[in-house]
Amino acid sequence: MIFLELFLTFFKIGLFTFGGGYAMLPLIQSEVQLKGWMSQSELVDFIAVSESTPGPFAINIATYVGSQTGGILGSVCATLGVVMPSFIVILIVARCYEKFKESRVVNGVLSGLRPAAIGLIGSAVLTAAATVFIPAEPAPFLEVITSYDFLCGAVIFAICLPLILNKKKKIHPILVIALAAALGIISGYAPLLFA
Repeated sequence: MIFLELFLTFFKIGLFTFGGGYAMLPLIQSEVQLKGWMSQSELVDFIAVSESTPGPFAINIATYVGSQTGGILGSVCATLGVVMPSFIVILIVARCYEKFKESRVVNGVLSGLRPAAIGLIGSAVLTAAATVFIPAEPAPFLEVITSYDFLCGAVIFAICLPLILNKKKKIHPILVIALAAALGIISGYAPLLFA
């Protein structure tokens, strides 16, 4: 039963989301948490992992949720569920696009979907950022400065600073990924320093 539920859940997510994997995040978050398959912090952790692994984001996250919920067969069902709607829609669009590409209605629909996809991506970013940076219970100022969450924020700022200053000198993406990995490892040992 869980396999069918995984397939149908991710089929629905894949069918009703436009704009790629990041636009799927709000739907994935709500469905996964509603069904109790994964907590918000576990999902945020995997978002970070899925960015570092090869392959499309939506497939990575569907495979992971399926694996956590139903093992290998669960990952296959969830992955097929998220891929199938796109596959079917692309087949239909490929057959009909020449006929409708000049249609004002089709162009209007596509123009309306662009800002909606950006809004969904922005919503996912804000939700993930809130999970990472806003503690469940507020702490006094000195505790915040020495806390692990503050250190994570400082690490993210240190990683983003070269990207912001990237206008004058281009920084190779591999260097940024290596820097992020090194800073992430250092911040992983931060709780031991503050313990």
